[in-house]
Amino acid sequence: MELQDFFALLHPAIAIIAVFPLIGIVVNRALLTRQRRLQVAGGEKSKIPPVVGSEHVAIGSWLSGSVVGVALLGMAYPIFSKMLSNDIITKEPFRVFFVIAIFLLTIGSFALLFKAKVKLWRGIFATLTGMGLVVLGFQPEIYRRDNEWFVSHYYYGMTAALLMIFSLVIIQNIYQDKQNRWRTVHIILNCFALLLFIGQGMTGARDLLEIPLHWQSQYIYQCDFTNKTCPKPK
Repeated sequence: MELQDFFALLHPAIAIIAVFPLIGIVVNRALLTRQRRLQVAGGEKSKIPPVVGSEHVAIGSWLSGSVVGVALLGMAYPIFSKMLSNDIITKEPFRVFFVIAIFLLTIGSFALLFKAKVKLWRGIFATLTGMGLVVLGFQPEIYRRDNEWFVSHYYYGMTAALLMIFSLVIIQNIYQDKQNRWRTVHIILNCFALLLFIGQGMTGARDLLEIPLHWQSQYIYQCDFTNKTCPKPK
């Protein structure tokens, strides 16, 4: 395995090491928080400590940051590796600088989103972050599997990342809404996000099977993927 193969594995490795454990913790805290809220509303004395609510918010923020970070990392490798191998810096220098600027803008906007307290600024930074992800995702170096978008690792991941950004934006709304409408929206969207994460695990494992090591690629890509045949060795 060469160095560039190691860089290619950073995205799935970090997802397995950091993101998926956080998903389990967040789901656990979410269930405990809801159970405690229902018990208190029903007049029961809950044995679940009140701290589970704040833990759910804190770890949920870590999860959102991790998902967006892994998404950026997952797009950075194919974009820049293919730009270097295809000499795009010479052929399209403006697009190279544009992509770098979008990466920096997206990272900066996402960092400011965590610090913003005013609703307007939270909306602005969230919009800039989401737009940055979408612009980067539609660069020609990204393999999106457009013809099979319903089983695409890219589309699952992009949708999940945008939902995580939205979850960060509405945190204050959830606590300020006495009718629990924002909490209901939060629950529905994040249940959908959980399904996307499950799909991410399946499509990510599938894609790892399809991506050969660097030294194997010139032979593997001679195969006919439609008819599932490869040229016979001489």
